[in-house]
Amino acid sequence: MSSILTRRAFLSGAGLLLAGGPVAASNVPFVRPRLRPDLSSPEAAAMLVRGFGLRGQTACAVVDVDTGRPLENVNGDLALPPASVAKALTALYALEALGPAHRFATQLLARGEITNGVLEGDLILAGGGDPVMDTDDLAQLAADLKDSGLRELRGRFIVWDGALPFVSTIDSGQPPHVGYAPSVSGIALNFNRVHFEWVRGASGYTVTMDARTQLYRPDVSVATMQVAPRNTPIYSYARDRGVDRWSVAQGALGQGGARWLPVRAPGAYAGDVFRTLARSHGIVLPVAEVTRGARPVGTVLAQHDSAPLAEILRGMLRFSTNLTAEMVGMAATTALTGRPGSLGASAQAMSAWARSRYGVQAVDLVDHSGLGAQSRITADALSRILASAGRAKGLEPLLRGFSVNEQGKAPAGFEVAAKTGTLNFVSGLGGFVTPPDGPTLAFAVFSADLDSRAGLGPDQRERPPGARSWNSRARSLQRALLRRWGQVYTS
Repeated sequence: MSSILTRRAFLSGAGLLLAGGPVAASNVPFVRPRLRPDLSSPEAAAMLVRGFGLRGQTACAVVDVDTGRPLENVNGDLALPPASVAKALTALYALEALGPAHRFATQLLARGEITNGVLEGDLILAGGGDPVMDTDDLAQLAADLKDSGLRELRGRFIVWDGALPFVSTIDSGQPPHVGYAPSVSGIALNFNRVHFEWVRGASGYTVTMDARTQLYRPDVSVATMQVAPRNTPIYSYARDRGVDRWSVAQGALGQGGARWLPVRAPGAYAGDVFRTLARSHGIVLPVAEVTRGARPVGTVLAQHDSAPLAEILRGMLRFSTNLTAEMVGMAATTALTGRPGSLGASAQAMSAWARSRYGVQAVDLVDHSGLGAQSRITADALSRILASAGRAKGLEPLLRGFSVNEQGKAPAGFEVAAKTGTLNFVSGLGGFVTPPDGPTLAFAVFSADLDSRAGLGPDQRERPPGARSWNSRARSLQRALLRRWGQVYTS
């Protein structure tokens, strides 16, 4: 005779067991637990995972931060994609390599003499790997350029974006129009995205492509949009004569709207926008020439310094910005071992650093953001890394608070600071949990249905059927595990 254990029945019974009360429900099937079960045993945690019936594989691990002692491990040696939880490791990597006070500098350099406001040589916009520079920052650089006394350029206008390797897209498996997978180089503007807006009028659609911020809205010439008389595909893209040429299906537009599209030539984009901003100050610049050779040398006319790295990382972890992760990750590799040859090489350098620095083995990442589903890490490895880093490395204060209740209200005295990670049929969570009157715990939870993910066609990758509900159930499992740990490990 066997009983069928439903998710609701299991959670109801487990909740009463954890509270110390009896299990009594006349119409709810349940599996009778063994007498006085040890709720802190891996078997109990595994039972909770199985009770959710989440398709695919799930792994979790918990480590006491103060003692370094592993407390729970369910499939902890199973290597799964971390998704954006990888950004927590990237933050540790960058903090160690660069330091929390590090600032990225973007400079305007003059190569030649300035006489009576005229530069006879070249003007260079030199990127310094700043992942969060926006149009407002470029506008201030243009104003500073005018204040330097420059009025006329008779040489070339050059954009240097060679501080970091050029990457055409963070993950080639993503749809071409998603703004979270732009190109990467040593210069970035508005997270390397261009703003596309459309409004329907009496004679058709009016479209704009600009680099807007709260203060400015300069149009761009390095990206164009055409409304095409079709229903699908919604977007098509081609790179033609140095321009990102987009088209959009008229049948998908409605009355109006807007979205951010990725930029495939970051240096040309920054140069295009800077020309417009400089022109507003009476300084006419030729079309930018982009170079990626050795860092150019010249007299500094103006400089923009980014916010401190710790502030940048806090934003990266809160909003899960992939571009920031890739740029700070490659900057960290450059500082530790020299400029990497590619994004993949930098990710491998970070993986090797994690294995050596923290004495773990199962870390094999293909990028710094977690966007690439080929990355692998075990829950055991990440929880050990987090426990070893603890508060000393400055990661925990940068992580967001995380609610363990479905309704969004955490119990009094229960604190969770964590990084989430989501891909289609992949969900992860890693960070720190402090139960009421209990020790701080480092944890990692990874779930993945790789078979369902592998079966997605190119046209399904942005909104695949079934992925939303699967990911929702995975997040519910994560919260259930956190509630369990909060009860089991309370002093």
